[in-house]
Amino acid sequence: MANVASVPPGKLKETVQAKAASAPKPVAPTKPAQAAGVAASRPASATKAVAKPTVESHSAATNTEERASALAFLGNLAAEVSKGTVNLPCFPDVVMRIRKALAEPEVSLTEIVRIVGTEPRLAARLLQAANSAAFNPSGKHLTDLRAAITRLGHRPVQSAAMSFAVKQLRLAPALRTISRPLNVLWEQSISVAAICQVVARRTRVSPEEAFLTGLLHGIGRLYIMVRSVGKSDELYRDPSFVDMIESWHPAIGKAVLQNWGFDDHMCEALGDQDEHDRGGRNEPNLTDILVVAVALARVLREPGPRSVETDRIKSFARLHLTAQNCAEILRHAEHQLGSLHATLGC
Repeated sequence: MANVASVPPGKLKETVQAKAASAPKPVAPTKPAQAAGVAASRPASATKAVAKPTVESHSAATNTEERASALAFLGNLAAEVSKGTVNLPCFPDVVMRIRKALAEPEVSLTEIVRIVGTEPRLAARLLQAANSAAFNPSGKHLTDLRAAITRLGHRPVQSAAMSFAVKQLRLAPALRTISRPLNVLWEQSISVAAICQVVARRTRVSPEEAFLTGLLHGIGRLYIMVRSVGKSDELYRDPSFVDMIESWHPAIGKAVLQNWGFDDHMCEALGDQDEHDRGGRNEPNLTDILVVAVALARVLREPGPRSVETDRIKSFARLHLTAQNCAEILRHAEHQLGSLHATLGC
């Protein structure tokens, strides 16, 4: 279990507090006694006429209670991460140790090799990635972990380590009830990562950093899903719970990355991934790339013919992407997906 404490994220606390404050307030349910009183005041012939609204009122009250329960759950998670604590059951500690080590400017290769070596399955994953077609065009096979980490570089090592961690979550017996949505989320994350990498090559942003950001873009959703296991079934009886996750996960994901010590611009990108109206005259950045990638990944999941509405999201214009450019990006990313699965070992 990863339980990482960090400095309070400051402005993030205001973000999640604002999210909680803006959440719809539950409406007081109709009291059964009131409903019964209405029925009693009518003639017997009218009793059936009021029976249906009474049932509907009870259903509405139940839905309201379920929604209130879901909002309270999400609010508690947001408050928790805003205070600087990330508690993600079944998440391998070795991944966080690698993340912390790579964040140190003076970390030695020997130290990275030592940490990775404590988890043989992760070491095998990194060797697999280093020998994949994406990182081994010459065909020179490596069997030495030090050489593999050198060939990959810091960002790809983090991406491979994160894919290893997510796979462990997907296989964990305690999380079996959400294994299917975790698989769906991971497939979406790989798609977003692939698109981020392709788009970044048109900018000055590092393609490796963009790829890792795309891979992590759903970490808030993953955090909510994992923490919801074992909670009341009321969360899942509410059909709007999925919509609430969509609304809350960027802020929670930003908080998780801040607590894990990721760069500020990566954290900002996760928090603003659904900001379609972001403008400005500055050079397009990592946030623009992620906003566009999330939108294009949704299109990628659609059956053909695909269409991209670039006029509704300003980041497309900031990146100078036309509908034709987007179609080319999607084709390129789709072509890469097969090799990415081999590279990440998932």
